[in-house]
Amino acid sequence: MKLYQSATSPFVRKVRITAAELGLIDQIEMQDVSQDYKSGGPLAREQNIIKVNPLGQVPTLMTEDGAVIADSRVICEYLNHRAGGEIFPSDPAARWNALFEQSVGDGLLDAALLARYEGLLRPEDKRWERWNEGQMTKVKAALAMIEGKAPGFGERVDIGTITFASALAYLDLRFADLGWRDGHPAAAAWFARIEQRPAFAGQKLG
Repeated sequence: MKLYQSATSPFVRKVRITAAELGLIDQIEMQDVSQDYKSGGPLAREQNIIKVNPLGQVPTLMTEDGAVIADSRVICEYLNHRAGGEIFPSDPAARWNALFEQSVGDGLLDAALLARYEGLLRPEDKRWERWNEGQMTKVKAALAMIEGKAPGFGERVDIGTITFASALAYLDLRFADLGWRDGHPAAAAWFARIEQRPAFAGQKLG
């Protein structure tokens, strides 16, 4: 398998952690994107990826038989199916809970990325502060939910907790001044613990 990736993408990290937890990471050849893609953000399309995925986005996975799978949610589910794992729980109640958590974690990331791009790519005189505030309100609301759920996470590792950990790591990377740990002690303690797992510690952002 080949994974088109960027080392700073939280969605790529989610895929890599999933692969590592499932014992598949050594079966994946990592294909780094170009510097043009890294600096272009949502305005860029990786030329090598366009050959197999017209959106030109990371992560994109190519299997040994030439099948192309895009979007971290779909790639993670494919890897789980391939390994016969429980990253997507087989129990219906646990599965729907994990999928909901994945949606919230991905939503946190989407909002954080939009806020970052507003400040990074839009000319200063064109920036819309209310837009930025709206996105960060979503981030803070998602953090509040993670804080409420964190005491019950225990040692659970599934697509929900993997996505939450990837989202919190991205906040550390790009929004250090947010200080998300302040006011979220349960989430901070859980995050520190899960980041010690080999699959997480071996797949850092940046």
